[in-house]
Amino acid sequence: MKTKDTPKQYVIYSRKSKFTGKGESIENQIELCRQYIVMHFGEEAAENVLVYEDEGFSGGNLERPQFKKMMKDSQKITFAAIVVYRLDRISRNIGDFAKLIEDLGDRHIDFISIREQFDTSSPMGRAMMYIASVFSQLERETIAERIRDNMHELSKTGRWLGGTTPTGYASESLSSVTVDGKVKKACKLKPIPEEIQLVKTIFSVFMETGSLSKTDQYLLEHRCVTKRGKQFTRFAIRGILTNPVYMIADETAYQYLKENNVDLFAERAEFDGEHGIMAYNRTLQHPGKANQIRPMEEWIVAVGKHPGIVAGSDWVRVQAMLDVNKSKSYRRPRSNVALLSGLLRCGECGDYMRPKLTNRKNADGELIYTYMCSTKERSHGTVCAMKNCNGNTLDAKIIEEIRKLSADKETLTRLLAQTKKVISGSKEGYDAELALLKEKHAETEDRIKRLVESLSVASDTSAKYVMEQIDELHRESETQQMRLAELEALTEQSRMLHQEFAFHQEMIQSFASAVDSATLEEKRRLLRTIVKKVVWDGKNAYVYLFAEDGEADLPPVEQPMYPLGEDSE
Repeated sequence: MKTKDTPKQYVIYSRKSKFTGKGESIENQIELCRQYIVMHFGEEAAENVLVYEDEGFSGGNLERPQFKKMMKDSQKITFAAIVVYRLDRISRNIGDFAKLIEDLGDRHIDFISIREQFDTSSPMGRAMMYIASVFSQLERETIAERIRDNMHELSKTGRWLGGTTPTGYASESLSSVTVDGKVKKACKLKPIPEEIQLVKTIFSVFMETGSLSKTDQYLLEHRCVTKRGKQFTRFAIRGILTNPVYMIADETAYQYLKENNVDLFAERAEFDGEHGIMAYNRTLQHPGKANQIRPMEEWIVAVGKHPGIVAGSDWVRVQAMLDVNKSKSYRRPRSNVALLSGLLRCGECGDYMRPKLTNRKNADGELIYTYMCSTKERSHGTVCAMKNCNGNTLDAKIIEEIRKLSADKETLTRLLAQTKKVISGSKEGYDAELALLKEKHAETEDRIKRLVESLSVASDTSAKYVMEQIDELHRESETQQMRLAELEALTEQSRMLHQEFAFHQEMIQSFASAVDSATLEEKRRLLRTIVKKVVWDGKNAYVYLFAEDGEADLPPVEQPMYPLGEDSE
């Protein structure tokens, strides 16, 4: 962009929706506008022109960085005119366009579109500009309507339109031959058994707990990961729970969709209690932003070719539970200074304790916050009546005690040795059980093989007895395989804990020097590296290092770092 101090400044604005060098590229638009300025306002004006370029942005709205910068600069620099190659380079929205022309007119800035030969410096030019903008918006709405008509046609087929497939399914290509002999290709969703089971588990755990956080916790504890091998987030879990692709097309599903006024392209008879739902036009996509879910009235819905997973009544119930959670969702304290969120547990019910901000300040001028049990808050004290604790005091005490531990080499060595001994003992126990179970499983499989061979010479009467034995051994074999998988996972976990052990020791030893200069977020990360759980019993807080109760059968270090005093609510 070139600038030069001049009494009046001519400006060129260019926009293109996609990055391309073809047709009316950014460069072509700018050059054509520059030639127009040379012809009508002189070479000096063209040489000193200001150029603003937005490439890769739609004309549907004015949310474009260079356009915003141009309008901001117009408040500081005296613009003579804004020149564009074509009218829709500014906007295809008549409302936005009308406001822009009015704003520029109030500040005596002309607007020139060289393709349509419109110039707002004359009354006729302004009138024609508005007429052209109406047609520009009409074109945009016609395109949108055409896209929706195509979706209507596609919805009749129940096809998968491509993109990232939902958890539980893969895309399967199907081919068919039309009456004129052409091969027509389409896609449908094909179940992936192990992922289908994971989706069922997510729905089951959420319906049991009613909590995204607890569902997330369950998936983390059981090492469940997404299609891409990453840990689930609450956002991803919610995405699965709200996706109608999993809902079985049954009577409940039909009634729910009708009541919510979706654009339904399926007859009642097609809701067969077997197939799943396909919802088109469900998301609103913005470049660089997370997709938004459109109102259900805008969905185009059909019965898909894929099998559903969750009964309509269960899927509808989950949506109601999510709506309740949304209205009562926990809101982060405004100060955002709490350090123990996600670490502090209630000693009575085991739920997490969340920070609650007060309007009072302590002697250091800090806002006072308390930790309250989530179950106590949700149940208004009827399920859990755990006493709140002073968050400022608790955070400071835990920081101080870990600082002391890092300096107390004797105590630290003893705690580390105790934990390492437990880890080693657990691994030895897992290895021994694993070896024994593998031997038993091999024997079971060998017995099944011998019984199957005996069927060829068995009489009808004895064959029935042999089959019963085979079935019983099959069940025993399946139980053994499940335990083998558990033991292999626990052995791997113990091995990883050994690898992480030196890292934990180093972190604790360097804690004192690191914590003083750390930011709040850095302090949180330091604590989460060292501390795995803090339990508040209403009077004392107990801090556990390295591993939580029950995780890999590894008990925590059975010594509280500091018995913290009781706090009044």
